[in-house]
Amino acid sequence: MKLFCFGCVWSSLGSVKGHGDCGAESLHSLYCQWATIRIEKGVKKPQPQMLKIPAANGIIERDETPMEKEIAGLHRMEFRFSDIFYFCRKGFEAIVEDEVTQRFSSEELVSWNLLTRTNVNFHYVSLRLTVVWVIGVIVRYCFLLPLRFTLAAIGITSMIVGTTVVGQLPNGSLKNYLSEVVHLTCSRILVRALSGTIHYHNKENKPQKGGICVANHTSPIDAIILTNDGCYAMVGQVHGGLMGVIQRATVKACPHVWFERSEIKDRHLVTKRLREHVADKNKLPILIFPEGTCINNTSVMMFKKGSFEIGGTIYPVAIKYDPQFGDAFWNSSKYNIVSYLLRIMTSWAIVCHVWYMPPMVRKEGEDAVQFANRVRSAIARQGGLTELPWDGGLKRAKVKDSFKEEQQKNYSKMLVRNGSQGNLPAGTESD
Repeated sequence: MKLFCFGCVWSSLGSVKGHGDCGAESLHSLYCQWATIRIEKGVKKPQPQMLKIPAANGIIERDETPMEKEIAGLHRMEFRFSDIFYFCRKGFEAIVEDEVTQRFSSEELVSWNLLTRTNVNFHYVSLRLTVVWVIGVIVRYCFLLPLRFTLAAIGITSMIVGTTVVGQLPNGSLKNYLSEVVHLTCSRILVRALSGTIHYHNKENKPQKGGICVANHTSPIDAIILTNDGCYAMVGQVHGGLMGVIQRATVKACPHVWFERSEIKDRHLVTKRLREHVADKNKLPILIFPEGTCINNTSVMMFKKGSFEIGGTIYPVAIKYDPQFGDAFWNSSKYNIVSYLLRIMTSWAIVCHVWYMPPMVRKEGEDAVQFANRVRSAIARQGGLTELPWDGGLKRAKVKDSFKEEQQKNYSKMLVRNGSQGNLPAGTESD
């Protein structure tokens, strides 16, 4: 094509040669036409298409094929040295991207929300964006923070003083009424201190007295988010510092259940007190976070079965925060409660959706673990969260040896079963 175009121009040049200025002008015109054609052909030339890779949920694409099927596809019966590659690959996948420990760190955002915490790949973009960020820092720290701190101080002080005073009253309807007023009022003040915007859905399914409310756990403010719309008797671990002061004050006015996680005797006492609480249909619904620790608002991890052995009606609640306005996740191994509150009070706002779900009861023949998994699946679907079977206790503890032994048992059973099948006489089938 190039030779053809150049030949056409050269032929035209020969035909106009010797005609003086007219020939030069014609040559220039033809050359411009040829250049235009070349440019147009270059524009229309199809560009090499980039390889389209489907978006994955993580860094690597995992093969979810069970161990038995994958190894069986390599050989039939006997052990082979190549079997170790399956376990090596699983180990490499866990090292590159562990699906458990990443749930205990702040969720990475697709776009920057002009807060300090952002995507790890973010770098300096432009002076204009930097100026906008500086203005945001001034607004958040010099204007919003003092107002929020004032409201938080009023709310916390009112909570401690109010519950302490109400706790001195004798048990009765008056004490219960005043306790609910104090909890609701102070919770709403604290939500205002966080610039909270909470959207409650399906209020007809709100937990009733004598029931058990279970929810996924992202932050200590989960309790404030729910108490903003109704009162609960809370169950949780004893904390120190400011959180401990609040816990000791509120338990005087309301039958909350706080326990030490390290003391086994407390667990039996907690179960006994919970059963007594549920048996009384006039008491506030119990609020329990069965995960036992805070997860980073992307998934729901294993529910402890203790909450589902008590009996009674379970009221599932799904809580989902919008990370674009502020990170509500509390990494308790990295921040104490005061540092955490400072971080969320310097965010833009706390935007949250709460879904009250229809009550659930334990089915006939269903054990506590199966019931807990069914409730967890319902919460994960409603909140758009990833469901993981792992124990949230892995946040601070090592993997149990029983998990490793389970993989070893599965592999040994597969070899024994295949070996027994291979030793059968010809024409004989195994059960």
